[in-house]
Amino acid sequence: MRTLFAVSLVALLLGVGVVALIETDPGYVLISHGKYTLETSLWVGLVLLAAVFLLFFYLLRLVYRLISGQRTFFSWLDNRRSSQAQRASTRGLISYTEGNLTRARRQLLRGAEKSDSPFANYLLAARTSDQLGDRDSVAELLQRAEDAEPDAATAVAIVRAEGRVQAGQYREALSLLQNERGGAARHPRVLLLLQKVYEGLEDWDGLLDLLPDLRKHTQLTEAEAAVLEQRVHHARLRIASNSEELEAAWQTVPPALKQDLETLRLYIRAQVVLGEQAAAEKSIVRALKKQWDPELVRQFGLLDGPESTARLRRAERWLPDHPQDAQLLLCLGRLCLRENLWGKARDYFESSYRVEPTPEVCAELGRLLLGLGEPKVAAAYYREGLAVSVAELPELPMPDKVVSGTLLLEREHS
Repeated sequence: MRTLFAVSLVALLLGVGVVALIETDPGYVLISHGKYTLETSLWVGLVLLAAVFLLFFYLLRLVYRLISGQRTFFSWLDNRRSSQAQRASTRGLISYTEGNLTRARRQLLRGAEKSDSPFANYLLAARTSDQLGDRDSVAELLQRAEDAEPDAATAVAIVRAEGRVQAGQYREALSLLQNERGGAARHPRVLLLLQKVYEGLEDWDGLLDLLPDLRKHTQLTEAEAAVLEQRVHHARLRIASNSEELEAAWQTVPPALKQDLETLRLYIRAQVVLGEQAAAEKSIVRALKKQWDPELVRQFGLLDGPESTARLRRAERWLPDHPQDAQLLLCLGRLCLRENLWGKARDYFESSYRVEPTPEVCAELGRLLLGLGEPKVAAAYYREGLAVSVAELPELPMPDKVVSGTLLLEREHS
């Protein structure tokens, strides 16, 4: 209360002082412009000047509000447009994930029309069109994507190449991807597509060259890389058309893979097919010194050439260490046949049969005994070999007059 009284008193005193000052000296102001003049006292002029200043201030404030309001309006429109684009793009992604491809493409394109960054929409819409089989739309949408984001040319090239790979157009895909391989560290997807392309083209040399980059820049596990590496080297050994190509392919095989039995078997079979009997024999003997393998022993018995006597002696030296190896006994029987040792061959074949009655040994016994003039026993072996080789037969009625197979397989004595 006291403060209000003090303020009122001060204001009253100031008002009295101002009035006294105006009465003492009102002052004079003259404003002239052309034919017009304005005369007034100083104090009235000051009041008019203050009024003009206030009017100018409020006019500026009004203009600012109008401009700010317009900017807010346009901002609201942009936000609404962006929200609609985002909503349409999200719905398109959901439809794509659910497998509704036609609806997904429509929603993605609607989102692209209202988006300031439509690249992702066009790219996914292109993938959708590719899955729908609409090749013309794929090309158009990818071009739109590239126009929207020129720096993403590699991503566009990858999607184009994916379409070519899915269509089996491997050479066209290769031309698209080769230019992008230099950025493998930044674009590992390029390497994975190149892998599919080389496999589709059966370009094993290209895939062999790609292997180091695949290991370095992609998400292949060591096990996956090892399987791929084995497949590549096996294919190169398999397609070798002459001895020079075979040896060149073998030299590229890593040392660890050369010890793999499957790889060794493939290499030796290729040597045999190409007529390199002596080289195949050396390879088999060298491999068996490191690791015994019945399949390689079987291959040893199939070798042809003038050195059958030496091969027979070598195989017989293996027998004490592997007396119950059916493949070794089969191999010895075949080597004896090459030396015309009919009785000895029969003994080895029958020993192999007792260890494991395979269709192969039954067939060898059958044709040997047929040549020795024992057709009934030969027929019995042929019959058993056939029975072993086919799947289990269903239970069906049979006639009673069946000769015992055991009786036929007994050696006939003259």
